Amino acid sequence: MVIGTIVLAAIALGLWCVHPAMIVLPILVEIWLIAFFRDPDRPLPAEKGAYVSPADGVVSDITDRPECDVLNEPSIRVGIFLSVFNVHVNRIPCDGKVASVTYRKGKFINAMHHNECSVKNEANTIVLTDDAGRPVAGVRQLVGLIARRIVCTVKPGDTVKRGDRYGMIKFGSRTELYIPKRLQPELKVTVGQKVRGCCDVIAVVKE
Repeated sequence: MVIGTIVLAAIALGLWCVHPAMIVLPILVEIWLIAFFRDPDRPLPAEKGAYVSPADGVVSDITDRPECDVLNEPSIRVGIFLSVFNVHVNRIPCDGKVASVTYRKGKFINAMHHNECSVKNEANTIVLTDDAGRPVAGVRQLVGLIARRIVCTVKPGDTVKRGDRYGMIKFGSRTELYIPKRLQPELKVTVGQKVRGCCDVIAVVKE
């Protein structure tokens, strides 16, 4: 964001020399950048066993995954589509330990095409485990048609808490939450529902 601001300031200066009114455009772009990189504090739900949304956006699909490549066991996948107007900071859905962080090179298919995007697009996936080493959640960050950069700030071995910030996807994307079916997740969202990272509950599991 700092580099973008510097570039926009230089452009604005050049446009000012041509005509003062032309600096309106870089000012509007700067306002949009500030809005895009916003990172509001959010309240955590008090409900026990609650998995919070890992991203802001719209629930685009809820899929039963009998053979899940993320957790290697039957899971439920909840896909969230993020537009360029959403907060793009990703959040940890539940308490756990980061067992793995896996980056995958890939394409930049429109994130709205969730089936193809999930399999083929560039992605970063983290798997969380409990104290016994059993998977409790997986979160996959996926780029989209416009999004081209994934930021992930956690590493294997880190202990994380529900609602912790752990990265972002820049400029429109998709985030997927995987929950093992053995935890008997009770879904609290439906397809088409808007969700907010950290404060909205995706599912409640039996602890």
